[in-house]
Amino acid sequence: MYAAERQQRIMAEARRAGRVEVTSLAESLGVATETVRRDLTALEQRGSVRRVHGGAIPVERLELEPTLAARSSRLTDVKRRIAARVLDELPTGGTVLLDSGSTTQAVVQLLPPDLDLTVVTNSVAAAATLSTHPGITLYLLGGRVRGVTGAAVGDWATDALEGLVVDVAVLGTNGVSAARGLTTPDQAEALVKAAMVRSARRVVVATDSSKAGDDHLHRFARLEEVDLLVTDTDLADDVAAELRAAGPQVVTA
Repeated sequence: MYAAERQQRIMAEARRAGRVEVTSLAESLGVATETVRRDLTALEQRGSVRRVHGGAIPVERLELEPTLAARSSRLTDVKRRIAARVLDELPTGGTVLLDSGSTTQAVVQLLPPDLDLTVVTNSVAAAATLSTHPGITLYLLGGRVRGVTGAAVGDWATDALEGLVVDVAVLGTNGVSAARGLTTPDQAEALVKAAMVRSARRVVVATDSSKAGDDHLHRFARLEEVDLLVTDTDLADDVAAELRAAGPQVVTA
């Protein structure tokens, strides 16, 4: 078993049980305890777990919803690779919905300033960056701005989205699984994300592989509603196969 596969199984167990123990993981995975400790160290460096005596706790158990700033500082190289692949899905001269999130913000950072594109977003951070791009026609969705994510939510945002038809929606997610689809901790944000899915001809989800197997309180889309999921090469092959079987094309960057 490759290290990436072990680490995904460790994360799945940590999220299911709330914590993991080194000795029990070594026994279930059939590896030495030192191998498990190295895996936990790697997961902690990625911001996925917090080490405790004898094991680890998933960070979402410690921080219900990390801030955008905190998430933006994690896996920056991975998110940049994912964002670069997402750029291939944006139609020149077309219309794009951009969700709020650290990975979608990485897409924003890579957009050429002179790119001919119409962008609709509920992200204050994305709008601040794109407002200086001369090639982009920018629309900012209104509503209450959540301090945690910098996303506009509520009826102002969802009502506006009901009247839109865009070429591509690019969304992030807090969790993705074959069984539960795409999920997020906040209900108001889930409602906006769901409205974005309904407004788009094509739905692209950009997410790092640490979100795989994670289920949060509110589902905003089933995988069959997603056309393309762009993630990183640490996604285990068996997990990728499960996601593909549920509907979307899955590519790694």
